[in-house]
Amino acid sequence: MAHPKLRAALLSLALPIAAPVLAVTNDDLRFDTTDDLVAVCSATDNSGAQLACTGFIEATMQYHDAVSDRKNLKRLVCYPSGTSIEDGRAAFLSWAAAHKTDAKLMAEQPVVGLVRALAAAYPCR
Repeated sequence: MAHPKLRAALLSLALPIAAPVLAVTNDDLRFDTTDDLVAVCSATDNSGAQLACTGFIEATMQYHDAVSDRKNLKRLVCYPSGTSIEDGRAAFLSWAAAHKTDAKLMAEQPVVGLVRALAAAYPCR
């Protein structure tokens, strides 16, 4: 579950813009499941939901990069130089579309689903 302060910050950015425009609910913006993140990242306009998705992906990958670099831990995702957050979003949504009927995967924490998707798109060899 997201840290309460992070959740509050994301909600304060996303809700005023996203609620009237998208079919994304407050519960979706809680980021409790991978399915919630799919709903947020599926927004096609420049809304608060899109900003929340971008922030979630960037924060996840910054943490992954920092932990794996500083602690010499095995990388889970090996994206090529020049890969954008939008590339990551597209890879995540493509993975989610291929696994949308897998209730177990869609019920996982969103950070787990995102890393699964990015590891599939950008495997470490």
